[in-house]
Amino acid sequence: MKQLNTGVSPIAAAVRLCLAAAAAGLLGSAMAAPATSRVIVSYKDGGADTLKAAIAAAHGTVKHEISDSNDIAVELPTSELAKLAKHPSMDYIEQDVKRYPMALTSPSTKPYKAGQLVPYGIKMVQADQLPDTYAGNRMVCIIDSGYNLAHEDLSGNHVTGEYDPKGTGWWYNDDNHHGTHVSGTIAGINNTGTGVVGVMPNRKIRLHIVKVFDAAGWAYSSTLAAAARKCGKAGANVISMSLGGPDASRAERRAFEHLESKGVLSVAAAGNDGDSTISYPAGYSSVMMVAAVDENKQWASFSQFNAKVEIAGPGVNVLSTVPMNTGSVAALTVGTGSVSASAMSGSPRGTVSAALADMGIGDAVNTAMAGKVCLIKRGTISFGDKVLNCQTSGGVGAIVFNNVPEGLDGTLGDTVTTIPSVAVSGADGDLLVAKVGQTATIAITPISYEYYSGTSMATPHVAAVAALVWSYFPSCSGDEIRRSLRKSALDLGDPGRDDKYGHGLVQARAAYERIAHKGCGN
Repeated sequence: MKQLNTGVSPIAAAVRLCLAAAAAGLLGSAMAAPATSRVIVSYKDGGADTLKAAIAAAHGTVKHEISDSNDIAVELPTSELAKLAKHPSMDYIEQDVKRYPMALTSPSTKPYKAGQLVPYGIKMVQADQLPDTYAGNRMVCIIDSGYNLAHEDLSGNHVTGEYDPKGTGWWYNDDNHHGTHVSGTIAGINNTGTGVVGVMPNRKIRLHIVKVFDAAGWAYSSTLAAAARKCGKAGANVISMSLGGPDASRAERRAFEHLESKGVLSVAAAGNDGDSTISYPAGYSSVMMVAAVDENKQWASFSQFNAKVEIAGPGVNVLSTVPMNTGSVAALTVGTGSVSASAMSGSPRGTVSAALADMGIGDAVNTAMAGKVCLIKRGTISFGDKVLNCQTSGGVGAIVFNNVPEGLDGTLGDTVTTIPSVAVSGADGDLLVAKVGQTATIAITPISYEYYSGTSMATPHVAAVAALVWSYFPSCSGDEIRRSLRKSALDLGDPGRDDKYGHGLVQARAAYERIAHKGCGN
């Protein structure tokens, strides 16, 4: 869980006003302040009893005593704050500020049906403010690794595709998972009690799938050029490409220039190397390059930045669809408390429960881990080797924690293990060290949705918004829609266009209103 300091609340203001007023001799009935305040008071060593007596005398109530500290959470009349602050046993007094979970999804509210999870990017691009009423007049062609047609959150869409049974295989299978994740961002269905929603969730948009990736996850530029032309022949208005590479191709460039001349809008990922290099096809002038931002609208450190970046979309920890039951969700409890954890990519599923044991950095086999859940700190060797050492030691499960306070998403890479393993933040890991010996339970179960990060995740947000806005103004050209998206984007970073955000974050409602008032492309 992340914490958000929400700024100066009425209570904080009241604390400061009371103290300032007392100092100036101005404390009186005219001051606007809440009747009671919740504060944290900290007493000097040896002063607990006298300060608690003063709190009681001020008609205060102790709400919580913070263990291993001199701090007490107290609720008392606001008018008593200044007097209490001057008590000789007082070390300091501060507002007991609120903290809120910063979730990457939110529960469904209108226009979404009950039981939907709404990924943060959907609202961030204003998709919830522009209904996809007319989306049936547009087609989005997705060039990727396929589309899980059997998925509970995708199967009701209007979808066709290209297939090559001698090459990458049937378009409606996705052995790479990437294409299905992209597709969910575009068109995850608004169906009661099931999964997530996409930018266009009401089964109106027409999708066409051209599969270029198999499980190996790569394709030739010739394959991409051919795929793009297939999109054009299928009648696509927008092409979404969460893919790329460092070298330009004349065949690709010609294909996209041809599509641009026919009115097709092509959208592609900037790349994930976090440097100023240019990836293709996004680097062609006929293609719109998309950078990634996080849930706080901050540039994602992996997102490539250069003069070709045109627009940005949500691309960090994006929840979307993966082929049915191919994802994994982790649950971790230690002692009586639950701990936020993510399944190591590549971890087997299952549930184990055993005593927690400290394995240090896990860089060597340690038979003391036999029958235990290994607690391992990040560093020195790969995650896969750490978990394998735990397994070889006889450990039944592994918890790897970060070597900095922040969260951790880990992968086992090519290492094959048989014990379930999870990753936790450095802050949580440090707390778990104190719980060695308590019972730890790791559970990794299948799920059909996962969080992915990358400019790959930002791209379908932009492609879908383009199609959504265009559906209201079908007489506009692809180039005019492209200009309108640029001009209506939410400016981020340096004023005006910059190399990290381009013209800013794509905005569906703002683009619609701009075209409605100023016309196509203005």
